[in-house]
Amino acid sequence: MKKNKKLKTILIGIGKQSVEDHIPALQDCTKADLVAIVDKNTKIAKEWSKKLKVPYYNSTSKAIKNHTPDFAIVAVPHNEYFKIINQLAKKKIHILKEKPFALDLQEGKKIQKIIKDNDIKLMVTLQRRFNPIFSSFIQLMKQIGRHFFIEAKSTLYIDSPNDGWRGERKKAGGGCIIDMGYHVIDLLIWYFGLPNQIHAEHGCFAKPDKHYDAEDTASIIFRYTESGLFGNLILSRFIFPKTGYLKLIGSNGTVEVKRGKLIRTNKKGDILEDLTRKKDWTAAATTQIDYFCEVIKGKKRNFGSPRYHLQHMAFIEACYKSQKTGKFINPHNLL
Repeated sequence: MKKNKKLKTILIGIGKQSVEDHIPALQDCTKADLVAIVDKNTKIAKEWSKKLKVPYYNSTSKAIKNHTPDFAIVAVPHNEYFKIINQLAKKKIHILKEKPFALDLQEGKKIQKIIKDNDIKLMVTLQRRFNPIFSSFIQLMKQIGRHFFIEAKSTLYIDSPNDGWRGERKKAGGGCIIDMGYHVIDLLIWYFGLPNQIHAEHGCFAKPDKHYDAEDTASIIFRYTESGLFGNLILSRFIFPKTGYLKLIGSNGTVEVKRGKLIRTNKKGDILEDLTRKKDWTAAATTQIDYFCEVIKGKKRNFGSPRYHLQHMAFIEACYKSQKTGKFINPHNLL
């Protein structure tokens, strides 16, 4: 592989995530070239093929038969990932995939083995890792004394959380915990590590006249027993307005991070530092692809590896086990 040669990639799944993030990012990135797109919906694939001036396919097998990509970007419904990962791994094609890492912890361990056995790289996409507002949280959290409580929330309003594949646990792996909650879980693990104790309550009660089994709302208590730090995470796909933040309370003040804003206050609530960005950090998606190209070349550390993301799956598994048993679950014991 030549030092400065662009890596060839295919994009699998032309849904909202690809249209809003991956496609614009591929047009701006400096280390990858898009050579083909894949979508089961031929109409959508054909439309984007014309826009992007690359061939389209309605199956992954056809795409990798006609091309030899270095890696694939995969953004499909959660239950479709395993088959596609298997196909790509057997052809030694590296994988940059949308979250979650897997449908559940058991599937996650299988994927980890597939990636290891085929000696390829897999990285889970989490754009907050490439956003300076979220990375700057680590610097400011050192300024607020002893940490003792975390308050986190991610909610939005969807009129029908029961509709589509996201309303079916078999296809989605779960509801708000594994879907929108994955981003907040990643922040917790990134900033503080995997908790030692998790207790969760969740349900599918927002639409009492409809039957669905992917939770629409959840409340999660977590603890880090060694440090004494504990917190609460609220998730919902049926609570207005759209909200997302993580707030750390310390003996000398607080640090709060949300999309486009990072604030540090003293104990009285006076703002000491305020980092605000009015527009989305669009470079994050581009930087993410270029970063993965460097991971493939062995120049960067893969912080979104299967081994790392088994922690996320253990956190989620602990939430579901806690609901069933009514007890605190230690996710470390599930790994």
